[in-house]
Amino acid sequence: MLEFADIQAAATRLHGVAHRTPVLTSRTLDAMLGLRVFMKAENFQRMGAFKFRGGYNAVSALTDAQRASGVVAFSSGNHAQAVALAAQLHGCRATIVMPHDAPALKLAATRGYGAEVVLYDRYTQDRAAIAQALVAERGAALIPPFDHLPVMAGQGTAALELIEDAGALDALIVCAGGGGFLSGCAVAARHLLPGIRVFGAEPQRGNDMQQSLRSGRIVSIEVPRTICDGQQTQAVGVQPFEVIRALVTDVLTAPDAAVVEAMRFAFERMKIVLEPSGASALAVLMRHREQFAGQRVGVTLSGGNIGLDRFIALVSGAEPVD
Repeated sequence: MLEFADIQAAATRLHGVAHRTPVLTSRTLDAMLGLRVFMKAENFQRMGAFKFRGGYNAVSALTDAQRASGVVAFSSGNHAQAVALAAQLHGCRATIVMPHDAPALKLAATRGYGAEVVLYDRYTQDRAAIAQALVAERGAALIPPFDHLPVMAGQGTAALELIEDAGALDALIVCAGGGGFLSGCAVAARHLLPGIRVFGAEPQRGNDMQQSLRSGRIVSIEVPRTICDGQQTQAVGVQPFEVIRALVTDVLTAPDAAVVEAMRFAFERMKIVLEPSGASALAVLMRHREQFAGQRVGVTLSGGNIGLDRFIALVSGAEPVD
């Protein structure tokens, strides 16, 4: 199981390589919600999302011989970019399995970092099986997007920094897909602040983790139809779930329309751009504010990788969402 020492080791590897992203506050948001909010702005991280932390830590943890054989990853976009950039920084080859309907911006960035991209259909094909076949064929190292201890440890450094900069918090809300980010942040937060309550944030149409935590077992769902492309996972990872079941208070959800509201607020009042998945934790806080009244709450803004046309379509209402 992931330990705090793993996160400390990841922080050492990431020092001077990953950006120490700012913790943002908004008096307008505080007044609107009746609490204090401290937002870890991972949209300002290298390649535009928290995923760089886990991707770089995982590539760094490999031996020289393993890196010489290259790495393989599968991702809808942000982990793809993270591993591609981390591999480039280490001088090794990367092959990334990505859905054909991944945002064009994320596809272009992954290729721009020098990775080979192998496309698949997320609704009819198994990306993990495709990646495993490539690993067997090429002798490369597999770096999964969330069910991998070095990835989980790297992601946990975001919560470590947030608490160091913001001080004591009553609660922490973390965007949740496969559980790598949530599990890493839960270990860091509960070690530094034993009494903190940690929550996952999911799109309402993709609540597999909420179902899993509340039932005490991993629940799989169909690929969710949500604008939060980074959270279209079908099931929480096995290793992240061990941590989540032990340390996370609950997983809360918000509909896509609430995610767009959070994106619009962040843009209009804070002058920052968030992709839908990157805004899900803020959307959950805004939707469930009563649970956190009067508290000091940390929130992850997990990424900002969205093209201009799609961003405008969503926040302007030109692309309707439920």
